[in-house]
Amino acid sequence: MTHTAQIQPTFEAWRSKARELLRQGVAPENVDWVDASQTASLLAEEPTAYQTAHNTSVKVPADFLRLAANVCAHTDERRFAILYRLLHRLTLGGEKHLLGMPSDRDLHQCNAWAKAVSRDIHKMHAFVRFRLVGVNEENGREQFVAWFEPEYRITRLAAPFFEKRFASMDWSILTPDECVSWDGEKLTFMPGMSRHDAPATDAHDDLWRTYYRSIFNPARLKVQAMQSEMPMKYWKNLPEAEIIHDLIASSETRVRTMIATPERPVKPVPDNAYLRTLRKKTQAS
Repeated sequence: MTHTAQIQPTFEAWRSKARELLRQGVAPENVDWVDASQTASLLAEEPTAYQTAHNTSVKVPADFLRLAANVCAHTDERRFAILYRLLHRLTLGGEKHLLGMPSDRDLHQCNAWAKAVSRDIHKMHAFVRFRLVGVNEENGREQFVAWFEPEYRITRLAAPFFEKRFASMDWSILTPDECVSWDGEKLTFMPGMSRHDAPATDAHDDLWRTYYRSIFNPARLKVQAMQSEMPMKYWKNLPEAEIIHDLIASSETRVRTMIATPERPVKPVPDNAYLRTLRKKTQAS
């Protein structure tokens, strides 16, 4: 008998349903995982009176739960089924050392998904740009909003970084799949929004461009490496992206100017009685 497991595409939803199925001893091949966010009509789920009920209590390694959290954030439709098969093998299947076998097909696939999600989280940490939209009249805290388009459903995984980094201000990060807000006390998650709901340009964009221009080193420019670290798909939401083409185009001229500029004379080494004493001690040692 095939059991339909219709869930929202979150780690919490998958974990809850997987625990229920595992307690009942349902085999992976008997589960049809359905992403509820992708279905136009709600499918009726079967009652939990499974034929193979075991009421088994199992312990799941913490390493697997961390892996599963990242895998569930991926968008491949196979992820829930393969994760459950991996979980079943690891527990009821008796393959206790499965996580130490990276060549295993299921584990290799899950590790690949988790790695892709981790890269996406890193990009979100690096390329979110907050814009000031107002001030809370009650507590005087500035309020910021950012728009970001991640490749995967990573908002919940990335949010703790921003909570720690920007704890002193109120902020919201809007994405197409899910949004998150911080009010100084707790994180609140909401449904995704449209790009049109994001704020327009503000004065902070000029600060980003000024900062980026100041750290741009034309002598060390490697366009392919830069585009690998800062993929062009993110440029449309980065205020500094507006000046990247100009900086690249003018890099050769700037390098020639740097080479042609005479070196500044080296300042003489400071000399006084105290420093001479320190030098003598250093030489003696």
